[in-house]
Amino acid sequence: MKKILIIEDDPLIRENIQQILELSEFETFVAPDGQVGLDMAKRFLPDLVLCDMMMPELNGCEVLSALRQNPSTAMTPFIFLTAKADRMDVRQGMDLGADDYLAKPFDSEELLRAITTRLERHDLFMQQYNQEYQQTRRLRQEVAEEKRKSQESQQLAAMKTDLLDKISQDLRNPLSNINMAVHMLRQAKTDLDRDRYLDILQTECAREIQLLNEIDELQQLLSPENTKLLQRFKLLQ
Repeated sequence: MKKILIIEDDPLIRENIQQILELSEFETFVAPDGQVGLDMAKRFLPDLVLCDMMMPELNGCEVLSALRQNPSTAMTPFIFLTAKADRMDVRQGMDLGADDYLAKPFDSEELLRAITTRLERHDLFMQQYNQEYQQTRRLRQEVAEEKRKSQESQQLAAMKTDLLDKISQDLRNPLSNINMAVHMLRQAKTDLDRDRYLDILQTECAREIQLLNEIDELQQLLSPENTKLLQRFKLLQ
């Protein structure tokens, strides 16, 4: 059930409007002046406000201006009720953000048509707004996900570079020993010396094979799928 706030200082007009709206299955709230109406609007957050333009305390334009400055009521449909035919007053109200106005006297059909039209337009606007909001939210999530993947890719690339540098250095050490053992083997004069240098060659070749096997294992480990696991164990900063 839609909630309508009626702000009208004339008791007879206020009661007539309330009866018409309640017969049309609207929930109504009534206020006898602008200040009370403003307080009720902030409290009950109606779906639409009907407001007389000329009132004591706060006039209709002042009520509208205050509602438009409040985030909770800034988008609430607002219809002026005016007995004056002065276009300047009407123009001022429309410039402040009023959605429509009804000149007194008006009949029930005119009143209900104006309310229904504004509520339908507001519902359509809110539907479009929510769709655009959800679309914007999805786009932000997609951008955030792409950014996360890009950061993970950069982190993996940096980690691979660091590991390759270390592996390159580790591979150089056995190769140096192998070159030295080959050189000494060529100059060996006894079987004991040859056996000692052959043992060195065998040991360093085993080290090389082990390092190459570790490289293959690291290639499988350093994949985007394992990034979260690496971060969990603080292996990837």
